[in-house]
Amino acid sequence: MKTIKAVSTIFRGKLAHLYDLKEIDSICMLVLTEVAGTTHARIKAFPELELSWKQIESLKNILDQLVIGKPIQYILGQTEFYGLTFKVNPSVLIPRPETEELVYWTISLIKETKLAGGNILDIGTGSGCIAISLKKNLPEFSVSAIDISSDALKTAGENAELNNTEVNFILGDILNPKLNIQNSKFEIIVSNPPYVTLDDKKQMHTNVTDFEPHTALFVPENDPLIFYKAITDFASKNLKPGGLLFFEINESYGEQTVELLNSKRFINIELRKDMGGRDRMIKAVR
Repeated sequence: MKTIKAVSTIFRGKLAHLYDLKEIDSICMLVLTEVAGTTHARIKAFPELELSWKQIESLKNILDQLVIGKPIQYILGQTEFYGLTFKVNPSVLIPRPETEELVYWTISLIKETKLAGGNILDIGTGSGCIAISLKKNLPEFSVSAIDISSDALKTAGENAELNNTEVNFILGDILNPKLNIQNSKFEIIVSNPPYVTLDDKKQMHTNVTDFEPHTALFVPENDPLIFYKAITDFASKNLKPGGLLFFEINESYGEQTVELLNSKRFINIELRKDMGGRDRMIKAVR
């Protein structure tokens, strides 16, 4: 493992049981740019570039963790989301591209409706990626975010500081019917709540099921919409008339989520597919 080319070959061999070739090369590139302190272009242009012993030791350490399935984002302690850098650790989910699509849709619709400002609430904020991205791109809005985990909120607070944004983080449980949030009238409520069933878990990669927080992922098999019901009830009371509700959803429960929103008298409901063609987002109006 002396050259960049040799590192790539070793990563492909050691990680073949976990990832496809494209993903291995992507991980390897991410690791090399971090450890070597250089750019993608330089790594591609100079595959015979020799690495120092210190860099080699760092690469070995990272590879040892990757081999057991630990996500590269947790190993490096950070990831990128919506053009911003976020700290991540096992107390928070790793932000996903589908959630970036949800943020993009939310921002686009707010700008289309020409809302001049108001209050936004992110429910189940985790790393704070949604709330912070919204605040960064919609500075005229006041943004609050709730989570049940104090450890997650600590990370979210650090991310708000890292990205120079002001978000009001609240420790609370959306499943608690007595939950009370001050100034709780919102123009926008957005949420990527837990939605993975135990049946879904069987199809998931071990680097998710073994390392990411289960409270942020899984729901009871007999009540997969438990969080959507609670959030919809909360939104019925705390969204202003004409306010927008956005969800990221389990692709298997798109129609059921639409029916739930209809039953709670939401209107202009739109079920949207992600870039992969799966039902993953919903918008509704109170």
